[in-house]
Amino acid sequence: MTTSCLTGQHSDHDVYASQCPCRALLDLLANKWSALAIGALEDGPQRFGQLQRLLQGVSPKVLTQTLRRLEEFGLVDRTVYPVVPLHVEYSLTGLGRNAAVPLRMLRTWVEDNIDNTAAPAAACASETTAAP
Repeated sequence: MTTSCLTGQHSDHDVYASQCPCRALLDLLANKWSALAIGALEDGPQRFGQLQRLLQGVSPKVLTQTLRRLEEFGLVDRTVYPVVPLHVEYSLTGLGRNAAVPLRMLRTWVEDNIDNTAAPAAACASETTAAP
């Protein structure tokens, strides 16, 4: 399905076209850590450490990269408070809150249907063996 470009930068947007700029946004939103970070931020602003505790299994490096990409695309705001020690909070922008809606539906669908997949026990087993 193609849609016209509202900014006039392109004739249209088609995620199936290899050179479409919307592929980068689709790639970002389809990333596990992005979807989980957006979900964690739905409840309000969070500090880095809070996000890392909520997103069990994410390394500091990967969380930093994910938050930077979400910020670059305008989905997340990073607010630095000039206090000692430095206080940084991450929050969803309007665009991020908009993206959170279908991602929340996807997360809910996954939780509701994991037991109906072909290998639910294998999926759960790999998660528990991967934990430290």
